[in-house]
Amino acid sequence: MAHLVADWLLQNDWMAHHKCKLSHPAAWVHGAIHGLGLWWALDWRAGLALGLLHTLIDTRVPLGWWIRSFKHSANAPDASSIAMWTDQALHIAIIACWIEVLA
Repeated sequence: MAHLVADWLLQNDWMAHHKCKLSHPAAWVHGAIHGLGLWWALDWRAGLALGLLHTLIDTRVPLGWWIRSFKHSANAPDASSIAMWTDQALHIAIIACWIEVLA
């Protein structure tokens, strides 16, 4: 729930448009919101690690690699619906792995 609230309810247009650049403050604000939500839901280690991982995933570099390698789409990550749902699945899978392995 923390992930969904942070990504869908608390993310504004400024964050959505600039979160893919680590040099932009929006990337770090968005990641920090995720980190705080996951800290509250799990613990501070999860908040720190998963907030940072969320920020890195949002650069679209891992997403582009995944879509090119496994989806075999030449337009990665420009195929917007595939990219959006693959991004969400990757975020949730990492949270699930954290819970399964470290919680």
